[in-house]
Amino acid sequence: MAEKSFKYVIIGGGVAAGYAAREFAKQGVKPGELAIISKEAVAPYERPALSKAYLFPEGTARLPGFHVCVGSGGERLLPEWYTEKGISLLLNTEIVKADLASKTLISAAGETFKYQTLIVATGSTVIRLTDFGVEGADAKSIFYLREIDDADKLVEAIKTKKNGKALIVGGGYIGLELSAALRMNNIDVCMVYPEPWCMPRLFTAGIASFYESYYANKGIDIIKGTVAVGFGKNENGEVVDVKLKDGRVLEADIVVVGVGGRPLTTLVKGQVEEEKGGIKTDAFFKTSSPDVYAVGDVATFPLKLFNELRRVEHVDHARKSAEQAVKAIFASEQGSHIEEYDYLPYFYSRAFDLSWQFYGDNVGETVLFGDNNPTSATHKFGTYWIKDGKVVGVFLESGTPEENKAIAKLARLQPPVDSLDQLAAEGLAFANKI
Repeated sequence: MAEKSFKYVIIGGGVAAGYAAREFAKQGVKPGELAIISKEAVAPYERPALSKAYLFPEGTARLPGFHVCVGSGGERLLPEWYTEKGISLLLNTEIVKADLASKTLISAAGETFKYQTLIVATGSTVIRLTDFGVEGADAKSIFYLREIDDADKLVEAIKTKKNGKALIVGGGYIGLELSAALRMNNIDVCMVYPEPWCMPRLFTAGIASFYESYYANKGIDIIKGTVAVGFGKNENGEVVDVKLKDGRVLEADIVVVGVGGRPLTTLVKGQVEEEKGGIKTDAFFKTSSPDVYAVGDVATFPLKLFNELRRVEHVDHARKSAEQAVKAIFASEQGSHIEEYDYLPYFYSRAFDLSWQFYGDNVGETVLFGDNNPTSATHKFGTYWIKDGKVVGVFLESGTPEENKAIAKLARLQPPVDSLDQLAAEGLAFANKI
């Protein structure tokens, strides 16, 4: 096969790749200089839609509606946009070998690609129960959600298992968002997770108690403190029940597993410095290998605000890190300078009629404020995190756009706090006056 050469290559076709492509176009990339190599069959899209509107019974999201960059209010980059810009979008192409020393990539089909500058935007892969040898974990109707193909299979299952029973393994992002989506499709839903409360990486017990009660009021059964240890199958190999570690056996037509992900760094392992599970970069997303950048989930970068190296798995960082890397590439070529990446950690989720946002860091003491009664008409409440006498993080459910801007500003400025009791009494007003 003929070798193909490009000035710039992006490996991966997710959110980061799409936003990088837009920034390349802004920076004046010439036709034929840039290639995006993706194992997926479609142009880059806003991945968060898969666990939300893609699964809704009404008002459903479908491509081309959520191609990047609509997730941040930008122009939607349809496949023809890449053609118009002279960007090669190489889909259904999986890179299986990367030789950074010779600047060569090899695909599963044996194609060879040469580059001058590489951006690694491979994202994460889901952790599968088969990885742990869980009995029956290869049964049909056990689903994971990462790519659009996964979402399509789940949509089909929702149609064919109408009014069926679903078991969600995991109480994080995927668990909470998919439980809501399946319940909206009139499926009986049970969530199982080993932790004492849902979303333990971010939520406090006080925050979690609201969501657990709210979900219970929607008819979702929650079982905490145990794990799935086996799956029963019928003669067609489809899942019929789930065995829990505590001895219970639950019926299930659909099982969705959301127990986390792993950054896909295998291609460059041993060729770049790694730290905290990701590829170590500087504030411009340059790696230890010349002309190689890493962005999104795979990058461990200097988080200036907290003066530490951190890896962030979130769409907001995927977008912004991609743009930063491309700006840095062009600045380097032109001998100019750009500002260091100064990221404010941001997470959000939407489920049912709920919508929360979080900014900053969830360390230190906490103050819960507002109305966190799950039966309340407003259910507007939040939490501040206080460390060394300063507010370092803030969470808000059901905030207005103005209120969400206010909590973002507060997390960035980290104002001092004299009294936790006074902060609790002031509640959201404290953020609004900053």
